[in-house]
Amino acid sequence: MEARTRWTAAIFLFIALDAASLQIRGALLPRFESSFDVSAGLLGLVAPAGTVGFVLAVLVVGFTAGRVTIERTILASVAAASVLLGAMALAPIYALFLAALFCHGLSLGAVRGLDRVVLSHLYPTRRGRVFTLHSLAWAIGAVSGPALAAFVVWFTDWRVAFGLLAVGFLPVLGLVSGLDVPSGIENEQPISRAALSELARTPAIVAMTAGLLLVGGIEGAIFTWLPYYAGESLPGALAPLALSAYLLAYVPGRLTYTALSERVDYRLLTLAIALAAIPAMYLAFVVVSGYALLASVFVLGLFMSGQFPLISAIGVEATPEYSGPANAIGTSATYVGIAVVPAVMGPVIDVYAIGTAMLLPVVLSGGVALVLGALWLAR
Repeated sequence: MEARTRWTAAIFLFIALDAASLQIRGALLPRFESSFDVSAGLLGLVAPAGTVGFVLAVLVVGFTAGRVTIERTILASVAAASVLLGAMALAPIYALFLAALFCHGLSLGAVRGLDRVVLSHLYPTRRGRVFTLHSLAWAIGAVSGPALAAFVVWFTDWRVAFGLLAVGFLPVLGLVSGLDVPSGIENEQPISRAALSELARTPAIVAMTAGLLLVGGIEGAIFTWLPYYAGESLPGALAPLALSAYLLAYVPGRLTYTALSERVDYRLLTLAIALAAIPAMYLAFVVVSGYALLASVFVLGLFMSGQFPLISAIGVEATPEYSGPANAIGTSATYVGIAVVPAVMGPVIDVYAIGTAMLLPVVLSGGVALVLGALWLAR
């Protein structure tokens, strides 16, 4: 029981710090621009620098989860994440900052390729609940990241924010040190090429991959462009509050879905909130503007907050012996969507306007509902 508690606390603390380090980058972009004297175009490299390394590590570690020494991999990766945050804080030139960011993404991805695997074996009969709590920890970290950036910048240099995050990873090392892997994780199967091909054809895995690719695209669009869109109808100083309102809704939303996941079938619950998200997104990005936008994106956040953890649980539940590869596929699909959709929206904004581009996440939300509806009908 003590070991399970320490593993859970370590993973939840790690995921909160992971989210904070992701969301803090956007908040500090103007500081990077002035400190490193780079153009806005070069600032765009921040997102892929962190994401590419992350996705590579998730895939490699996730697909070898049955072969790697899990506790050693997590310890080494957490230590590297802390050191690399320190390197980002001290980087004298932009190229070194991006290199450290890429390697930091690798270290985060190595743990993210294993964290849900560990939780899956710690809580084999409560995956929906624990995956939703895991995502709740991410939401708390995501809200905290921009707040930390604002606090640090108000008083001192932006580099201090990365130093504080580096120190934050140290308790994770203390929690994991000396722990054995959870009971049952030895049943995690190394996946062969034939088994991977079969896994990729499993209906639940196909639905999870397609659904999370679309969900990631929606979240990427919101994380990147919502403050810009809000600036069209809100004072510039208040526009970032739209993203804060959206992310804040993830906390009560994921608490609610944690409770519901033990009472309602994952597939039905996820389909219901995906359907509810469509009118909520249309209201937020088409109908309302100004201060009403803040309330509407909070409501939207309530419905979006449960989609990633519950869809992930559907895939892992279907193939528990391959939870590592299933987790890798789902997490990678999400981050591909996060990286690609905001980039696609950029040219649309240049040619048309931000209002037109914000129709894309509305369309994607309909796609999520179609995927989950097909899965429900095929059950």
